[in-house]
Amino acid sequence: MNTKLVLALVATLALGAAPSAAEAKGCIRGAIAGGVAGHYAHHHAIAGAMAGCAGGHYYYKHKAAKAAQQQAAAQHH
Repeated sequence: MNTKLVLALVATLALGAAPSAAEAKGCIRGAIAGGVAGHYAHHHAIAGAMAGCAGGHYYYKHKAAKAAQQQAAAQHH
């Protein structure tokens, strides 16, 4: 399967599944990076894209939660 097609499919699914912009951005960025890495690692672009999406989703969700926590702390002071 064509790597660009796989990445486009993963990105489209990520946009539909992610409830926030930060989570969608993380999934798309992770899927692209993971898909490229997987492609060069013995043609496992799909697995790489899926793993990258999950990792990017986690990273941006954690980053958004930390920013919200810092904003809440700043409002209380």
